[in-house]
Amino acid sequence: MDIAELAAWVANLEERLNERQNLIARELLKEIRKRIGFLVDVGLEYLHLHRSVRTLSGGESQRIRLATQIGTQLVGVLYIMDEPSIGLHQRDNEKLIKALQDLRDLGNSVVVVEHDKDMILAADYVVDIGPGAGAHGGQIVTAGTPKEMMESNTTTSDYLSYRRGIPVRRQKREGNGKSLILRGATGHNLKNVTLELPLGKFLCVTGVSGSGKSSLIHDTLFPILNKYFFNAKREALPYQEIEGLNNIDKVIEVDQSPIGRTPRSNPATYTGVFTEIRSLFASLPEAKIRGYSAGRFSFNVKGGRCETCEGAGMRTIEMNFMPDVYVPCETCKGKRYNRETLEVRFKGKSITDVLDMTVEHAVEFFENQPRILRKIQTLNQVGLGYITLGQQATTLSGGEAQRVKLATELSKKDTGRTLYILDEPTTGLHFQDIQHLSDVLNRLVDKGNSVLIIEHNMDLIKVADHIIDIGPEGGAKGGTIVAQGTPEEVAQCTAGHTARFLKEELATSHYVDAPVLAEDEPEADEEAADAPAPEKKTRGRKKKEAATAETAPATEKKKPGRKKKTD
Repeated sequence: MDIAELAAWVANLEERLNERQNLIARELLKEIRKRIGFLVDVGLEYLHLHRSVRTLSGGESQRIRLATQIGTQLVGVLYIMDEPSIGLHQRDNEKLIKALQDLRDLGNSVVVVEHDKDMILAADYVVDIGPGAGAHGGQIVTAGTPKEMMESNTTTSDYLSYRRGIPVRRQKREGNGKSLILRGATGHNLKNVTLELPLGKFLCVTGVSGSGKSSLIHDTLFPILNKYFFNAKREALPYQEIEGLNNIDKVIEVDQSPIGRTPRSNPATYTGVFTEIRSLFASLPEAKIRGYSAGRFSFNVKGGRCETCEGAGMRTIEMNFMPDVYVPCETCKGKRYNRETLEVRFKGKSITDVLDMTVEHAVEFFENQPRILRKIQTLNQVGLGYITLGQQATTLSGGEAQRVKLATELSKKDTGRTLYILDEPTTGLHFQDIQHLSDVLNRLVDKGNSVLIIEHNMDLIKVADHIIDIGPEGGAKGGTIVAQGTPEEVAQCTAGHTARFLKEELATSHYVDAPVLAEDEPEADEEAADAPAPEKKTRGRKKKEAATAETAPATEKKKPGRKKKTD
């Protein structure tokens, strides 16, 4: 039984009880109805009572705690919440905002760290921190009521007041004419769903919380594809058949799980660019004189690393009954390497200096190293220019980790037949970061790939080529496809809740004829021009000259030889 069914069952329970039972249950039922009401108010009516806590998303867990706090009726409390709107449809977001306002009206203070447009505009007071991220941020750029904030000249206010926005393509992609069709999906609350995904397009699955989006994509479609291409063991939820597997050559799921769980993992090691950087340092004259190989510049191998912290740069202090504490190594002072290794420098920078560089700085520093530049540029393109190459994976947010994974996939040579699956990629992202993400995803699709996202954020939904809306409600009242087509077609539908919010978003959007992508295409051409192409041509000319020399008379044969000697 889900919470909505429980609310209906408890509503008229007194009619089924005798006089003595009613006397005993009166106060209990009053309290039960109140607590169920709080759960419904924060948009959790679709959850089943037997649902395991481990299977709840971060947003669902946070809203259960919020419902508990509203139920305590405490006064004079300061509540601090970090992105409570995660995983919420716009319809459910309205309920959450109302619950937070009720908490305030009781006499409490509510501080929310949030990127959601509706939540920001519903606040009494807004503090905007910036102006940029990382080293470019850390200042309060504006503070005041939402109206005062929108009159200021900041990046956030520009997006809120529609002075800036993510443009929408007027002409949607046609795709490659092929499809992937999943028939008869019946897992969890799905009601014999047939899903058709037109390939070569930017696809978006929408719907209210608990409508069956994750059941269909994450728990049914992805395990089928993962098992077919990579022999994965995870079983999919029940379905009848799938068609069109030959129309793609692999599937990649880019989620928000950490890229590593120890301080040793970092963006440089995950993307593979650190291997190229170590090879570069090993090829330097100083390294060759000392006999250093690429392994000398690895912090995971004995020889070049600091042996006190074994290359971690941090010492782990185990705390009984508490999480471990990390402190900088007293020998290398967090530099990871020993003194001899750090004496090898490229453009005056040691290997530690390179790891401490921001991605933006590294793009300039390695501008003449195409193999390194290509991987670092993709990190910059996905909006991660502010992180350092050696930043510990444990300090990256879920959204940052997901974009590091995206950048890694972007830097690989693809076949143009890959299906990328992302679950709520806008989690934790500012409006400007969503624009970067949109550019990255569009670039993947323009190469011929298919991108499938599960999303609630209207800024990203509106730029999709094809939308599949699941609903109409959450839980038992969901599990069917209520609308599909282009954003404009779905906005005209009367079924489901997505259409209403999408229509409002499209009304304020700017349409463009040509795709607006990140400005890296000329650089890519320059890279191609700098890299193997000229060498191939030169080799071709040498072969031609050799062939001419073979067919020429013996006297002419000697001339090229003498010329070479002179040179």
